[in-house]
Amino acid sequence: FVRSTAAKARPYVADGQIIVDVAKGIEPDTLYTMTEILADELNKEGGPKGVRLVALSGPTHAEEVALDLPTTIVSASPDLEAAEVVQEVFSNTCMRVYTNPDIKGVELSGALKNVIALGVGISTGLGYGDNARAALITRGIAEIARLGVAMGCNIHTFAGLAGIGDLIVTATSMHSRNNRAGILIGKGESPEQAVKEVGMVVEGINALPAAMELAEKYHVEMPIAQTVNAIVKEGMSASDALR
Repeated sequence: FVRSTAAKARPYVADGQIIVDVAKGIEPDTLYTMTEILADELNKEGGPKGVRLVALSGPTHAEEVALDLPTTIVSASPDLEAAEVVQEVFSNTCMRVYTNPDIKGVELSGALKNVIALGVGISTGLGYGDNARAALITRGIAEIARLGVAMGCNIHTFAGLAGIGDLIVTATSMHSRNNRAGILIGKGESPEQAVKEVGMVVEGINALPAAMELAEKYHVEMPIAQTVNAIVKEGMSASDALR
């Protein structure tokens, strides 16, 4: 949808426009992040010149943002001036915005944390406790960071709000579709049943093919992501896989 929407918008986007992306994911065929898809489409013939892309990402469940509960988020762009404009626009009494030039690391975190959150949910559904949850979150961000560094990202991004921060909220909150779907899978439901019961898109399942391709492409070990893939895509028993 990001690519088709960008293509439709292309004739109407002004030169030098700042565009803020709040979608998270990786395109399966190209392995592009969301802003890379936008750049690819907007740079085609007849498109605007000098568009400035910013990614907004972090631990920001909409259910809490809508209630004006305290929230922090990251405005990421290699164009620091554009990131600071977005920072000013979104900052208010209940939301604090930080800037980060490492847009690739921020977007990679936003896509892959959903895969780890699925794994945490499966662990919870199997009846495992806080110790297992903490282990999966911690080792999960280590996997994401390993891949990110191999792709040229700044390792510090993964220790920040868009990295470990977003993973913590996604892997521990019942607002999280990925966490809820994982719990259902851990309790014995099929991935298809779990998605139907959650009733919304479970991004972690959609991100799995790209995660596996990236791990192979960059020769990075991602055992938690690979185990989640074995459960969700290959029919492995959750209890056998998690053990």
